[in-house]
Amino acid sequence: MNPALAEELDRPNAPEAEGASFDPPDDLGEVLDTVTQTVGALWGDFVVRIPFLLTGLVVLLLTWLVTLAFKRLVGRIPAARRMRGSLRDLFTRLGTIAIWTAGLTVAMVIVFPGLTPARAFGALGLVSIAVGFAFKDIFENFFAGILLLWRFPFETGDFVECEGIMGSVQEVTIRMTQIRLTTGELVVVPNSFLFKNPVRVLTDQPRRRVTIVAGVAYGEDVAEATRVIEEAVRSCDSVDRDRPIQVFPEAFGSSSIDIEVAWWTGPEPVDVRRSRGEIVTAIKKALDDAGIEIPFPYRTLTFKEPLPIASAGRGDSRAEGRSPTAADGARDA
Repeated sequence: MNPALAEELDRPNAPEAEGASFDPPDDLGEVLDTVTQTVGALWGDFVVRIPFLLTGLVVLLLTWLVTLAFKRLVGRIPAARRMRGSLRDLFTRLGTIAIWTAGLTVAMVIVFPGLTPARAFGALGLVSIAVGFAFKDIFENFFAGILLLWRFPFETGDFVECEGIMGSVQEVTIRMTQIRLTTGELVVVPNSFLFKNPVRVLTDQPRRRVTIVAGVAYGEDVAEATRVIEEAVRSCDSVDRDRPIQVFPEAFGSSSIDIEVAWWTGPEPVDVRRSRGEIVTAIKKALDDAGIEIPFPYRTLTFKEPLPIASAGRGDSRAEGRSPTAADGARDA
């Protein structure tokens, strides 16, 4: 091997040797000088960036003003006024999100001059993937809320029923729906729950049909009872007389002929309860006035063998179906 080359390889690298060496500060003053220089450099960089920061704040302020103007403009557009309230809210919220996204991107590019819009959106895409996996349920409710506002027919104030939850819709947001129960409690329901399960919109139409079952005794005239019930229902104030009132014998019950009674009334739960109470009261009074019996449940007991009947206060038994004889009377005497 070449001696000159071997000597060159054995010689330590001067820059690495210099970088590996560390000279500790000799006294506290040198430490303070280093800290002062570092803080001064940071402060200098901050002062240099103050115009960029102020410009970024101005951009955010303008973004906020543009958002307010956009919300007012959507409310004044004639085409938007003819939209459903939930659909108009959806456009307003999506537009607000788009405006704030654009404003924040511009502010970031101004505050950080080396950041380009392409890099900003690229970083946003990577962050969105990570956040999407971490907050899957939140994003599921978010997209379900968009679909609810876009396609579903219920609005704020409608009465809905879903999986045992029945109440008035207070607010539909991007992530959740607030429902006020008929008992007064407020239930916060995730939008994905409403999107995946059947939802009954009770107030979708101005009228709603209600059905009850009345019963008359087997010995009564069913046709006459049907006529009396129909007249009683028609006389109630809560019944919509423009819609058909339907009264039909339905089935042979255990102790009565069952008659189905159907009518139309207001759609809200309190309207249904009020109307049902009025109908039941009117049917009961009409049947009583007509002398038509509303039977109690009857029970007939049949025994295979005669039952012994004990005389009151004596304790002796006599076979059922045998009349007392003279001997029995004498014995009792």
